[in-house]
Amino acid sequence: MNMIREKNLRRHLVDALKMSAIGAVLGVPLIGMYTTDKGGVLEVHTRWSLLAAVVIAIFFIRLAQSAVMTSLHIRRKKPILGRSLRQPKKITNPLGWAIFVVALLLPILFSGNRYFVDVATTVLIYVMLGWGLNIVVGLAGLLDLGYVAFYAVGAYAYALLSHHFGFSFWACLPIAAVIAATFGILLGYPTLRLRGDYLAIVTLGFGEIIRLILINWGGLTGGPNGISGIDRPTLFGLSFSGNADDSFAKYFGLEYSSSHRVIFLYYLIFVLAVITNTLVLRMRKVPTGRAWEAVREDEIACRALGINVTNIKLSAFALGAMLGGLAGVFFAARQGFISPESFTFNESAIILAIVVLGGMGSQLGVVFAALVLVLLPEFGRSFTEYRMLLFGAAMVLIMVWRPGGIFSSREPSIIWARLRKKPSPDGRQAAEVVR
Repeated sequence: MNMIREKNLRRHLVDALKMSAIGAVLGVPLIGMYTTDKGGVLEVHTRWSLLAAVVIAIFFIRLAQSAVMTSLHIRRKKPILGRSLRQPKKITNPLGWAIFVVALLLPILFSGNRYFVDVATTVLIYVMLGWGLNIVVGLAGLLDLGYVAFYAVGAYAYALLSHHFGFSFWACLPIAAVIAATFGILLGYPTLRLRGDYLAIVTLGFGEIIRLILINWGGLTGGPNGISGIDRPTLFGLSFSGNADDSFAKYFGLEYSSSHRVIFLYYLIFVLAVITNTLVLRMRKVPTGRAWEAVREDEIACRALGINVTNIKLSAFALGAMLGGLAGVFFAARQGFISPESFTFNESAIILAIVVLGGMGSQLGVVFAALVLVLLPEFGRSFTEYRMLLFGAAMVLIMVWRPGGIFSSREPSIIWARLRKKPSPDGRQAAEVVR
């Protein structure tokens, strides 16, 4: 017994030393050295004591983690053959309703904190984008690295229609959705034969093509300078500017406050997000939504069953692109200014990270992942140069502890029913559907 303990201790020590060595190598350019500008000349400074403290902390944290894992005997559960299937407990519905209520009352709870409401609006934009990409990646199993292109199409569609044709925000919502869905079909149709990494490369190229078009077609898109002066959304024709005769404050006899527009924009994206969530949940229960998940699991079997895989993939691309376009319209209306710099690959990577960290196909997981990936950089601004380092470390820890995502398991789209014989009062056998 002592020999086993000594062997485990030796293994844990070696593992902790390896991790601390990796941390030391990576920490030299990130923590140990930094530069400052002295009259146009870069001076290199070192912080070896801080690096040493970080390496020691990594060693003991890894050693403690290994010891805890061993003491608790945490192992992967092996599947047991012949185990009867049970309906999963519905634990997500109460949690989802609780999040809905908190989000609904958030501007009231933080009425004096405009910054917090503004950050919550940004979170909801990424939640909506995550739910849209979740259709393509989580449900249909199609890896899309250029999803930000549809986000840009929706934003520029609203900006151009508003500038040149005088379309309002509400009129542009369905038009931009149709335009973005058309671009989704244009992307999906020529790439249907591709899978996995090849599909990811093509979608990545599509996103870069859209970005380069926005930069170089200056006569239409404004080029790198973007488009400014985009009309803000109104509430039944009431604007939220202070000096307008048809302003919201004057109509209701209120004192003008800039927080009125912030709260209105929050509730606007909140309604759009609720509609998106309802649409995705309903689509999961109809034949098309079930076919998405079937194609994700086994495309060959779907073809053998007579499912039109081409149309199923196109519907996933189109619906996901439509939701991204709607989010883009709101983004342009909220900012009042857009440029190609807002639609880089980094945005696609963040949206994809939200879907993966939240759990593939999980609606509630997207919400929690968006909270993590949006709030961590915001609240980490006080750490200045270490902000992105802490952000990356948090992502790594989430994937280590929850490799399947925050919500790796979710309720099935449909539960198979089985027949159970039940004796009737007259003595005959009757069939009863059991879920």
